[in-house]
Amino acid sequence: MLGLDVSSRHAEEERGLETKLGSAVVACIVLAAGRSTRMGVANKLLADVGGRPMVRRVVEAALASGARPVLVVTGHQGAHVRAALGGLEVTFVDNPSYAVGLSSSLKAGIGAVPADCDGALVLLGDMPLITGLHLDRLIAAFAANAGIVVPTHEGRRGNPVLWPRARFAALLRLEGDTGAKRLLAAHARELREVDLSTNAIFADVDTPEALAELRKPTSC
Repeated sequence: MLGLDVSSRHAEEERGLETKLGSAVVACIVLAAGRSTRMGVANKLLADVGGRPMVRRVVEAALASGARPVLVVTGHQGAHVRAALGGLEVTFVDNPSYAVGLSSSLKAGIGAVPADCDGALVLLGDMPLITGLHLDRLIAAFAANAGIVVPTHEGRRGNPVLWPRARFAALLRLEGDTGAKRLLAAHARELREVDLSTNAIFADVDTPEALAELRKPTSC
């Protein structure tokens, strides 16, 4: 054969990334506290995607990466979310103020990051196409240049974003139902963009239509 098969290429890429992760200690915060209001009654995080709850797929991807610890922020239907993650080595962070909006979960997660971590990946619980390899590429970029690491594809920025500890204080000042996008603009000089060459960085599931699209055989 002239070329490697896909699994072999992935294995070689993973071995190369292991050497690049260096001494950077990066936590992963999975935001899994939201009410899924645009989905109607159902909690999208518990929806079946490829035979597993969506949130479990996301957390398994985090655990497949070099990020540790993996912190899961819960709130809405927290007991059900925890049950869906049974047996996984994660730390749960309760957010009783989840109804306030996204910023409350982000702050709960950042506040729980251990003091020895250099940074934290913020991963949305409804992005089941993200893989551990994607996360490791972001961590490797952070290890090489400890700024704010943002994934891109075809000129567009997506998620998850890796934040250095130097910006934790700014994240803890966020309010309301907004994420940290405005902080990216405020600290534009610190951004390190990493082209992941995948639509997975945009594929969050906010509507029943998006879930139906995700469940198509070509997506999972």
